[in-house]
Amino acid sequence: MEMGFIESHRDVMVMLTCVLCGMIEAVQTEAAASVELLKISLPTVPETVPIIHFAEALDMIYRETGEDTRSEPDLVPGHERWLGEWAAQEYSSDFLFVEGYPMVKRPFYTHPDPARPAYSNSFDLLFRGVELVTGGQRLHLYADYLDALDKRGLSPESMTGYLEAFQYGLPPHGGFAIGLKRWVARLAELPNVREAALFPRDLTRLTP
Repeated sequence: MEMGFIESHRDVMVMLTCVLCGMIEAVQTEAAASVELLKISLPTVPETVPIIHFAEALDMIYRETGEDTRSEPDLVPGHERWLGEWAAQEYSSDFLFVEGYPMVKRPFYTHPDPARPAYSNSFDLLFRGVELVTGGQRLHLYADYLDALDKRGLSPESMTGYLEAFQYGLPPHGGFAIGLKRWVARLAELPNVREAALFPRDLTRLTP
């Protein structure tokens, strides 16, 4: 999902919260029999999903567990599970936004945080301790794209088609991508995400 005319990634997070509410409502109204059959406990989406900054999350994990991963640019699955448990205890929420991931971990088109340029205006949404969504604010100024590509040693000539629209002007914008298989797997508390796929890929089957 992409949306324009935003102030920051926080606007995208608000939209995502609304989308999740709509998805859960649709499951309740259109798949009630399946929910009952599978004994699924549907989550309640808070009006405001709790938010923690990436750096603050690593500091908190270090204080509570003694694991010093404060130089890491991403969260490992174990830390996501820990943060999910923390959000459930602290906020009674199955959901937690982690914002401000380091720029080194995000794509070149991610907008940096103006106040802390080493961190990004991006986020992950954790659902029951598993990363469900990645999103954020994108760069929208042509000059910023040229600068971002130069810093990463990439050639603008290789992305002429992609960059063309930005030469003519685009509004501040952002978006997100949701992992639907992860969503189903966590809703149904399945032991493996492959069980949420109609035709899961494995070592012995590629088609259909």
